[in-house]
Amino acid sequence: MKTIDDFVTLLRDEMGLDIAAADAARGFDELPGWDSVHLLSLLALLERTTGRQVPLPAVLEAPSLESVYQLYTG
Repeated sequence: MKTIDDFVTLLRDEMGLDIAAADAARGFDELPGWDSVHLLSLLALLERTTGRQVPLPAVLEAPSLESVYQLYTG
């Protein structure tokens, strides 16, 4: 997962989210079908894929998928 495009592809393939790279900057409340269960699934997926753990409070403060991506890659 080297780019935001890789990140979005992972979310589409593994979580079944119908999003594009441009959607990553949108707020979670603007993403079609997004709910809190997706956030937990996202955390598990990213920890499994990257081998990195990011504290839940940091993720909960993230306003968008792009912000979550930056937490894991930054």
